[in-house]
Parts: sequence; C-alpha cells; structure tokens
Amino acid sequence: MPQLNKKPSPIAYSCYATRSKGGEQFIPEFVFSYQVSGTMIMNDGNREYIFNPGDFRLGRRNRLMKFNKLPPNGGEFKSFSIHFDQPFLRSFSMETGYESEKHINGNAVIYLEPQPLYKSYFDSLSSYMQLNREDDAGLVALKLREAVLLLLKADPEIKDILFDFSEPGKIDLEAFMNRNFHFNVDLNQFAYLTGRSLATFKRDFDKLFHLTPGRWLLQRRLQEAYYLIREKGKTASDIYLDLGFEDLSHFSFAFKKQFGAAPTKI
Repeated sequence: MPQLNKKPSPIAYSCYATRSKGGEQFIPEFVFSYQVSGTMIMNDGNREYIFNPGDFRLGRRNRLMKFNKLPPNGGEFKSFSIHFDQPFLRSFSMETGYESEKHINGNAVIYLEPQPLYKSYFDSLSSYMQLNREDDAGLVALKLREAVLLLLKADPEIKDILFDFSEPGKIDLEAFMNRNFHFNVDLNQFAYLTGRSLATFKRDFDKLFHLTPGRWLLQRRLQEAYYLIREKGKTASDIYLDLGFEDLSHFSFAFKKQFGAAPTKI
C-alpha cells in the first residue's frame, strides 16, 4: 500500500522547458541552490534577485518569496537545491558545536561567491536524485552534512544565520500586511510571520482594520489592481498572479463586483 503524505527528499532538481511563474511563496527552511542553466528571478516584495547560470544562493527560512523560472532560448531551465530543515540543523549544531552568536537581519536571499567546491558538490548530486529519503536516509544525511560544511568553510560567519533557531517576534501588523498583501499564503503563515497565534492575529487585525483578514486582503489587492490598470496601463492577465489571485476568472469577477466594471473597461 503506498505511503501517504510522504516527505519529499531534501535534494531537489528543477527542469523546465517553458517559463514557470509562481510556486511556493512561503519559504519555511533554508535552501542552498545552484543555477545550472536559465535564469531565476526572485522577489521578496522589497527587492528583486536575479540568478544566472553558474550562480549560487542561500534562501533564508521564514521568508515570503515569488519567483519566475526562465529557460534560455531553445534550452531548459535547470537548478539543484538542497533543503536544510530545522531538525537537521539542530542535530548538526549539537554534534559539531556550531552555534549562532548573534541574530542577523538581512536579505531574504544571499548571493554566494562562486567556489570550486560548490560546483563539484552539485555536480555529484545527479546520481543521488533517485535515492529514497527513508531507505537511503544515511546517504542523504551525508550529502546534507557535506553541504553545510562547505558553506561554513567558505564563510565561517554563516553559522550565525544557519544556526539561529529563534522564531519571528511580534512585529507591526499594519506595516507588514501593507508590504505583503500580494503574497498568496494562508492566514496561519501570515500570523506566524508577524509573531502571533492565529487567534491573536485575527483579533489584532480586527482592531486595526475593522475587517476580517480575508475581506481586507481582497479589497487591498483589488485597490492595487485598479491603480495598476488605470494609472500604469497594465492588463488583468499581467497582474492577477502578482497580486495573489489564483486564476484570471476569479480576479475578473471580484474586480467587476467591487468596481462595477470589468478590468478591460477601466
């Protein structure tokens, strides 16, 4: 009988022949990646990051992120990624003695200087793609440990980032929501990132905005859509995904209901 909800391997390979837009917008764990071919464009709402073939990056945990995967002309987008979850990093910290000595705020994605050892490491991953996380757990763990050791060798100070196990603290809810309303994530994730339980998040939200989170998000996204269409000449198909809507028909229906006219009539 097949297993349900089987946890995916922390070693991942992406390959696309056509442009891919969207994907996971809440990044819960660290991701160490190598861009093999094509271009990865990432945006955390404050800054855009562009990664080309040969680039290495470290995505930080507990971040909201949008991305576009762009294959080269006549080719394919290819990248390798290694995911470090918190249980693995805690175990590594206890075994090796590496600890974070300070909390470092910074960019959601860190550009890593090219290292020959990085390239050799990712080149070795092709033969590991068929490994089963459960049956070959020892081999998978060795590759994860190798990746962390390479990162620490290249930059010993990265321990302050990798082994910082603190959780998000309570932050300014209004500023956070106005900065991140366009991310299509559930309320549990918004609550967590603002340092609140879901119940506290909803209570604080009502006091601040006098609307439910779902209603406020819809209105805020539609207000932004109206501005982009009327003032910037954007079309509905240009913007609906970027504003957190899952499909064009839902966006067009909600827009017409809010403003009394279809997006094409504005």
